[in-house]
Amino acid sequence: MIPRRGILIVLSSPSGAGKTTLTSDLLNWDPLIAFSVSATTRPARPGEREGREYQFRSRAEFRRMVADGEMLEHAEVFGNLYGTPKAAVEETISKGRDLLFDIDWQGARQLRRSELGRDVVSVFLLPPSIADLRSRLEARAQDSEEVIEGRMEQAENEIDHWTDSEYVLVNRDLDETAANLRMIVMAERLKRVRQPGLVKFVQGLNAEFKGRR
Repeated sequence: MIPRRGILIVLSSPSGAGKTTLTSDLLNWDPLIAFSVSATTRPARPGEREGREYQFRSRAEFRRMVADGEMLEHAEVFGNLYGTPKAAVEETISKGRDLLFDIDWQGARQLRRSELGRDVVSVFLLPPSIADLRSRLEARAQDSEEVIEGRMEQAENEIDHWTDSEYVLVNRDLDETAANLRMIVMAERLKRVRQPGLVKFVQGLNAEFKGRR
């Protein structure tokens, strides 16, 4: 197998468009895909473990990492800081493993503009209709009407940024969308720029030609 560089898969969507299900499907499909573990300043919740759900950092340590350029992207959400440490990402993709990110459009934009932007593969999920999106949120039976209205307003804002992504999938059928997402990943892995081992391989082919003369 020719060595390749890993990719950074950013899957974005409004709540209710199927991102959680498709994320699980992708992680189960290929063990070479890992979930990116973010750093956060919020306290660990019962059952959470350092390095599994999050990398837990003090606010001072988090801000130092940002100041020293150790974060690829970061944001403040409900008073807590969240971000993606650069070192772990670089180490993972240099070994040919892919990372799947669950970040909002602002984090995705920062990631694309970072020094690892060339490794980013961004995919946006759209619902087949707004009525369908609301129906999916209501079917969860987890949120109040007020919360659902808030999620719908947030969805409108998120959908406004669909053009930021390279790929857009309309999730009419979950199995079909999952298959298309896998095809995107496979095609991106095969790009010449992601296979640094090709140079040495082609040099070997050229050497074989010379040996025939």
